[in-house]
Amino acid sequence: MTTEDLPKEMQNPETRAWQEKLHARRAALAGKRVFDVAASLLILLVTSPFFLLLALAIKLDSRGPVFYRQVRVGRYNKDFRIFKFRTMVQNADKIGLSLTVGDDPRITRVGRFIRKCRLDEFSQLLNVLSGSMSLVGPRPEVRRYVDVYAPEYMATLLVRPGITAPSSIAFKDEDKLLENSSDPEKTYIEEVLPPKMKLNLEYLEHISVWGDIKILFQTVAAVLR
Repeated sequence: MTTEDLPKEMQNPETRAWQEKLHARRAALAGKRVFDVAASLLILLVTSPFFLLLALAIKLDSRGPVFYRQVRVGRYNKDFRIFKFRTMVQNADKIGLSLTVGDDPRITRVGRFIRKCRLDEFSQLLNVLSGSMSLVGPRPEVRRYVDVYAPEYMATLLVRPGITAPSSIAFKDEDKLLENSSDPEKTYIEEVLPPKMKLNLEYLEHISVWGDIKILFQTVAAVLR
């Protein structure tokens, strides 16, 4: 996609510079997509029995669907629906913040276990197979936070968002960081989002299949800790 074809919000000098860098790494991006599909199929094949049991536990624990389909912003600033195993009560997004802060009362009993082990993200393998996400890449935000992006941050929308990223590992406990804030959304936008975006841009600088594999192992290690 040329700069002229990008959404108007992404047509800025900062994004254009990153687009040129990524164009030079187009072979790595193609290899990354092949790896995404192959690895996702393998993971789903191996783990499908466990996730069927997890889906049953979610249904038995509370009323509502197995999956939570939230609208996030993906590649080229386009909205898409993300798959997540439901960890909150039904319609939780209508009775609270977009952020999850500390010991959120909307989280179900099974949901607490799922969140602790980061199992809610595994269902996004379906998004990877559909092409809306990657195994590794900048985490997709909701529209209200993308609307406050600095121009350079829009460059993170040049690639598919990921299930995990260096920023996800660094801020894996961000709900605890926001717990004591009187205005969690303001704290997130002003204090959490900028360093996360810095890490996302650093990821773009060195994007590769081998780099993704390393980040996947780092993610597993962070969850186990």
